[in-house]
Amino acid sequence: MVAAVSRGGSVTPDFLPLSPLPPQVSCAIASSMLDHLGPRRLLPPLVLVLGLSVRLWAADFEAGLRASSARDYPAALSEWRPLADGGDAKAQYNLGLMYRAGHGVPQDYAQSVRWYRRAAEQGYALAQYDLGVSYATGRGVAQDYTEAVQWYRRAAEQGDALAQHDLGVSYATGQGVAQDYTEAVQWYRRAAEQGYAPAQYDLGGSYGTGRGVARDDTEAVRWCRRAAEQGYAMAQYSLGASYRTGQGVPQDYTEAAQWYRRAAEQGYAPAQHDLGVSYGNGHGVPQDDTEAVQWYRRAAEQGYAPAQAALGVSYAAGHGVPRDYELAYFWFKLAASRAPKNSFDQWSAARYKAAAKLTPEQRTRMQQRARDWKPKPEQPAADSAGRNLRE
Repeated sequence: MVAAVSRGGSVTPDFLPLSPLPPQVSCAIASSMLDHLGPRRLLPPLVLVLGLSVRLWAADFEAGLRASSARDYPAALSEWRPLADGGDAKAQYNLGLMYRAGHGVPQDYAQSVRWYRRAAEQGYALAQYDLGVSYATGRGVAQDYTEAVQWYRRAAEQGDALAQHDLGVSYATGQGVAQDYTEAVQWYRRAAEQGYAPAQYDLGGSYGTGRGVARDDTEAVRWCRRAAEQGYAMAQYSLGASYRTGQGVPQDYTEAAQWYRRAAEQGYAPAQHDLGVSYGNGHGVPQDDTEAVQWYRRAAEQGYAPAQAALGVSYAAGHGVPRDYELAYFWFKLAASRAPKNSFDQWSAARYKAAAKLTPEQRTRMQQRARDWKPKPEQPAADSAGRNLRE
């Protein structure tokens, strides 16, 4: 939190809320075990099906890929199931993906795990990784972090970057393995050097916090930048925070706002909030309360408490919107219900000040509205069900 210049308004708190994490922490381990899941690369054919020639095998498998690319999942299934039944690991893995996503078959996590396991036991790294994910999330199998780590390790040792990263996360969090930041950094580095953006971000976070490696803000920024330039929103936000505070780079509000914007446009709520703060303070962009409120609102609607508090401030003071104590009370109430410990008292006090301006009927109406309110995430929940079928 930082103090803001007083701009009037009888119930305006003496603060303009900023994201609660300093840049050396915001660049640290912040991704979940699954927030990085996305389309992966295609690999060349590795396994032949008994009784089929190389040419016939390739044609059948490629036909399945063409069908899946055209969203003709029943046709893909008809090509791959005979191969999978015959022991082909890639066909088995793709059947697992189809069952996980419900493409051409009813969604069935247990069947997904069954096919992943058959491919994984043949040494197929993609299936080993996704079987580990299944154990970590408890989808289709009882949740078991120790088992997840075992499968991550088997894929990681084959060079799979996603598995290397998640094995690093496991060591950093102590899930399924004894906590060991040094070991986490080693696995982050192996994935980061392959260009995997979440690992680059977490390696930067390790340098920023000094966990598992000597603290080095310059090195933290270097790795965060590599991830940010690939479009990784959390890294873009962290790089903006570094420019805002001048940690690891010369302080530059304009550069900070540019990186906040790149992450904000992807729907990343902390960046939307901090871009709003930049507009509210005129740091790196022209001062514009109306624009600030627009960015606060986008983050607030996603359930980001600092943005909800900032929107409450805006309504209480009439900055960028007409003064409205009902809406100020509504947003302060939501913020207080989600507040981190270091902000709860301040946001609760602001809520009570706004409440004092309302009639009992108005308070009751806003309380009901707050109870009925649901967040509207701009970013889809991470899940491997959205990944492409592949070789």
